Amino acid sequence: MKMHSFEFISLSACTMMLTALGIDVMLPAFGEVRRHFGLAPDSTAAAQIISFFFMGQIAQILFGALSDSWGRLATLRLGFPLYIVGGIAAAFAPTLTVMFIARFISGVGASAVFMTTIAGVRDRYVGDEMARIMSLIFTIFLFTPVAAPFLGVAILSVSTWQVVFLAPPIFAVIVFFWSLRLEESLPPEKRVPLRWTSIKQSVLHVLANRTFLRYTLVATLLFTVLSAYISSSEHIVGEIYARPHLFPWIFGGMGLLMSFCSFTNSYLSSKFGARRTVQTLLIIYTVIAAGLLVVVFVTQDPPDMVVFFVVISVLMSLNLAIEPNSSSLALEPMGDTAGMASAVYGTFFFSVGASLGALISYFLTHGIFALALSFFVAGVIAVALVTRNKRK
Repeated sequence: MKMHSFEFISLSACTMMLTALGIDVMLPAFGEVRRHFGLAPDSTAAAQIISFFFMGQIAQILFGALSDSWGRLATLRLGFPLYIVGGIAAAFAPTLTVMFIARFISGVGASAVFMTTIAGVRDRYVGDEMARIMSLIFTIFLFTPVAAPFLGVAILSVSTWQVVFLAPPIFAVIVFFWSLRLEESLPPEKRVPLRWTSIKQSVLHVLANRTFLRYTLVATLLFTVLSAYISSSEHIVGEIYARPHLFPWIFGGMGLLMSFCSFTNSYLSSKFGARRTVQTLLIIYTVIAAGLLVVVFVTQDPPDMVVFFVVISVLMSLNLAIEPNSSSLALEPMGDTAGMASAVYGTFFFSVGASLGALISYFLTHGIFALALSFFVAGVIAVALVTRNKRK
């Protein structure tokens, strides 16, 4: 039986959800992880559990070439066992070093699943329609940060942090069997031979497109500060503001707002177009980020907890409304090289963003100034990039 649009959107959201679940469900367990490995309460080392997972996304370059040559399904199904095995190994890692390696492997698997999902959407939709479909996928996908922290807390109340870490690979097994219903979206006649010259030509073709580079950089900048916040969120709530019991509620409430903004974006991109929508949202984002930076300067670091998390929630929500537009605008001119384009996009988006995000997290030991400054700088540069695109 052929998969209809609703099921395709739901499955795509669940495959992308593996990336979010591989992060969000374990955030409440970081305190237990620090105690298990003998780390200080104010240590930011636990944030690297997230960073190494994101860094595994660098493998998207390889998977992009494979998906353009073998097809989307073969590459998708290669990612699942890597994600599952890496997740199980991380749960039973004897040392933090082993855990970081296992998390990197799990991130590699997630990269295959993530990029083939985006490439599959690009195979089926283009332009504003792709932005609309991606927004609907993100709306479902963003219920993960709403439910996952509560799931993590629930598991911790009856079991250990290791069981929390096992939740993502278990969910991956379920999604894998569901994905067997998915049909190939890249016909054989459009596939690119897996040769070094072909790969090099595809990469150069992608990198030569200024529109692709511009919107990929926009997405990477915004993901940098998003990853810095996510990887440090448990530390910010539990240590900087000393309210660890509020963490799942703050994270879950933020996820609801993010999901609402992503759904709203599906309407905005249809009515006004992806390009106009992303420009407007970025200007709003930068103005709000500037306001947060002023508050930190004028009052104290950290600022009032309610003010900080209200502003962060709005910025995160705008971020997730902007990303579907950025990805659709970046991939729109790529045509038959959508697989490699998705891979390059995902590599910059995750690996570069996560690496810079880890650097920002390092400075979030006792305050949030580095985060506030990063939001503002990312917004200013992103606005300059899309404004330049408009003039051209």
